Amino acid sequence: MVEPAPLVIVIDDDASVRDALDGLLRSVDLEGQFHGSVRDFLDQPLPDRPFCLVLDVRLPGQSGLDLQSSLVRMGAEAPIIFVTGHADVPMTVRAMKAGAVEFLSKPFRDQELLDAIQHALDISRQARRRQAAEAALRTRLDALTPREREVLSFVTTGRLNKQIACDMGVSEITVKVHRGQVMRKVGARSLAELVRMADQLHVGCPT
Repeated sequence: MVEPAPLVIVIDDDASVRDALDGLLRSVDLEGQFHGSVRDFLDQPLPDRPFCLVLDVRLPGQSGLDLQSSLVRMGAEAPIIFVTGHADVPMTVRAMKAGAVEFLSKPFRDQELLDAIQHALDISRQARRRQAAEAALRTRLDALTPREREVLSFVTTGRLNKQIACDMGVSEITVKVHRGQVMRKVGARSLAELVRMADQLHVGCPT
């Protein structure tokens, strides 16, 4: 499947900066979306394609750092590049600790920003692929029968077939059959891979 074209979202209250970045993005065939405030940006849903934010720190109303905190709380994987003419060390540290891709001080070189944008878009692409893989795995796990899910949960604890059989009150051969079915349905080629898949989706032992 062809991956959709990426989007660069710029939030800056300076119209001249937005215009300059529009021209820069067009020069390298990147699509831009431009907002003068965080409120304008939040009026729209997050794009369903690879994207990144080029975000001024100081904005009218909600600041860029406040928006970053909100996105982190929402669990939104939105790579952010901060740009500012008023940087200080605590501000930079806060942004980077919260996951910012880059923190650029104005004026910055065009290539410096473009490099940061390409890196941020690569991060977004990787996140989308990971989310798609997890969704596909979740679908396969949802296809397991209740008994197969129970076996899987015990397997993730490292228990042997005979121990699982004892816990479940079934024969060891029954456990082996169910475990084989589980591996086939989820596409695991080894026990280690099966455990990794289960751990990825936080499938634990039944209580």
